[in-house]
Amino acid sequence: MKPNPNKPAPYRLDDQIGFVLRRATQRHLAIFSARIGDLTPTQFAVLAKLCDTGPLSQNALGRLTAMDAATVKGVVDRLVKRGLVTTGRDKVDRRRTIVDLSPEGRAAYRDLAARAHDITAETLAPLSQAEAALLLQLLDRIT
Repeated sequence: MKPNPNKPAPYRLDDQIGFVLRRATQRHLAIFSARIGDLTPTQFAVLAKLCDTGPLSQNALGRLTAMDAATVKGVVDRLVKRGLVTTGRDKVDRRRTIVDLSPEGRAAYRDLAARAHDITAETLAPLSQAEAALLLQLLDRIT
C-alpha cells in the first residue's frame, strides 16, 4: 500500500521541536552549572542585562530577560539577598521598582563573563561556526 501524502507522519516525540529544545536546554544547563555553580542562568541573565543597560524597572528587566513578573521578582529578591543588585523606588512613578547592579554584582559579572562565553562555546561545540550562527539565527526567528 502506498503512503498517503495527505496524511501526516505518525507523531514521534523525538522529532518534536519542544522536545529537542528541552534536551538542548538540559545540556546547556548542565554545562552552565558545572562552570558557574553559584548562580543560576536566570540570575546571571539579570546581571548581564543590567551590565548592558544600567538600571531598569523590574518589569522591563523581566521583559528583556524573558521572565514573567513572578520569576523576575524571585530572581531579583535572591540577588538582593546576596548583595549583587540593589532595588529602589522610581523617583517619577513610586509604584515602579528599579533594579541596579551593586559594585559586588558588577565585579561578579566581570569575573563570570569569560566563563559565560566558554559555556556558549561548549554548548555549540558539536556544530561548525556556520552551523552555530545559523542555529542562533533560526531560533531568533521563532522567538
